[in-house]
Amino acid sequence: MTIELARFRVRDGAEAQLLEERPAMVEALRRRFPGCLAAYLTRDDDGGWLDVVLWRSRQEAEDAARNVNSVAECEAWFRHIETSGGLRHVDVVAAWPEENAGPQPQNRGS
Repeated sequence: MTIELARFRVRDGAEAQLLEERPAMVEALRRRFPGCLAAYLTRDDDGGWLDVVLWRSRQEAEDAARNVNSVAECEAWFRHIETSGGLRHVDVVAAWPEENAGPQPQNRGS
């Protein structure tokens, strides 16, 4: 497994749209790149953001990084980013996956 780490800052006034468009963007990313296993969007205390994406392999992560702009929803989502702090790929060398450790799905319909 490989983890992708992407640091960035959001344009002033674009945070709500960034969050609103996130589910459709991630779904499109997963359809185009099935090696995408999970994605976590985090916000740092300093106002920066870190996108953490789990990939089945480094090759799939790097392929997606090269071709992500071919996914319209991703390209559109990137317009909310003011500055990029770079993209890194790191390989998982040891893990302790807890089955119930991940975020629980939110029921937005209730």
